[in-house]
Amino acid sequence: MSQANHKQGFARVLAPAMTEPMEDPMRILPPMMALVMLGCLIGVGVHAQSTPAPATCKSQATDKKLAGAALTSFMKKCETDAATACDTSAADKKLNGAAKTSFTKKCVTDAVGN
Repeated sequence: MSQANHKQGFARVLAPAMTEPMEDPMRILPPMMALVMLGCLIGVGVHAQSTPAPATCKSQATDKKLAGAALTSFMKKCETDAATACDTSAADKKLNGAAKTSFTKKCVTDAVGN
């Protein structure tokens, strides 16, 4: 088959596809975006369900049925451990000054469960 015949063969195959009007891409885009968004929402929902909330000091104390001096001691140690972990987290995020103080206070409060 010569080069000219070869090119004509491609032209015959592609000609119908090239002459047919293309579907309006703006009509296709919204349904595609809706499918992508639906996929993202399902993924986020599955992730949210699979990640349990961390146990707070209060919930741990309740689960252990602590009372009196044991409760006080446990809460004090748990709060100290939380403060250390939150300070480390603030340092990892390179927070300083008021931002560090605010972050650490909220982090400890969330960990203790006040």
